[in-house]
Amino acid sequence: MSHRIRLLLITASVAVLTLAGAGTAAAGMPSYPHQSAGNRGADVRAIQGFLRHHGTTDLRITGIYDLPTVAAVRAFQTAQGMPVTGMVNGPTWARFLVWLRPGDSGEAVAVLQRQLNEKRRTTLIVDGVFRDATATAVRSFQRHAGLPVSGVVEGTTWRYLISHFERPSFGRWLCDYQVGNGLADWGTGAAIGQIEAAAVPVVLAGHGRVAIGDIGFEHGGDIPGHESHDRGLDVDVRPMRRDANQCRWGVNYRSAVYDRAATRALIRAIRAAAPGHIKLIYFNDPVLIREGLSRWHTGHDDHVHIRYCERVYPVAAYDC
Repeated sequence: MSHRIRLLLITASVAVLTLAGAGTAAAGMPSYPHQSAGNRGADVRAIQGFLRHHGTTDLRITGIYDLPTVAAVRAFQTAQGMPVTGMVNGPTWARFLVWLRPGDSGEAVAVLQRQLNEKRRTTLIVDGVFRDATATAVRSFQRHAGLPVSGVVEGTTWRYLISHFERPSFGRWLCDYQVGNGLADWGTGAAIGQIEAAAVPVVLAGHGRVAIGDIGFEHGGDIPGHESHDRGLDVDVRPMRRDANQCRWGVNYRSAVYDRAATRALIRAIRAAAPGHIKLIYFNDPVLIREGLSRWHTGHDDHVHIRYCERVYPVAAYDC
């Protein structure tokens, strides 16, 4: 395929995706994650990688939507003749996209490899080269998403991959606890990146790992026993225990083994890791409520409920 023909195809795809990406997706199409200053995670790494592909080669891939990332997004939007917001919405994502096929190489391929590793737990080497292993992972994802299995990464495949939820990395910083809903610990790239970042100072302070409960199902939707948790932006965690054994045993704020100081540190770390992206935190400890760290809600004596939000979101409950 000639460079001119490929450019025309990309331009046409961008136009279609831009029309569908401004807030709500076209029928059956997932919405791009709106990302802005304060976000963290896999989708921020994708933004930074795309910016590097488009010429901002001095931008580091940190997974943190920091001031250099804001500046780079603004410069990209200016160059594209778009509204200059410093935030990445559907139209900006669409302008980022690069069609990829086996044999291609560069920063955009590295974005693809990282997304597949983070969203689908593949084990690709992130070398920026579209070899057989990457092609196999792409075809597997297309089957998983119900898309035509071509091995070519065009606009629709990018959109499904970027919008796909992911699971936390359980290990040194986080552990998993179940409440009967199976693998209901899938969340947006931002929610997962932000709770993972919050856990690090908590563990380093000697309070033990952060115990993660329900977040959402892999493709969203209602979870039994929850009024929310259908958008990948609600995260339940256990309060901390004096024996730091919250990964094994739950606790409520009235218990003698409940560690208020460690739970206070946890909530402060959660807020610090996602500035501007915390809608609310439910937890019924009256001391922490008086301190402004949480609020009361029925059924939240034994777990902390974090609701993350985005600066522009079609549902008011998740809009910052």
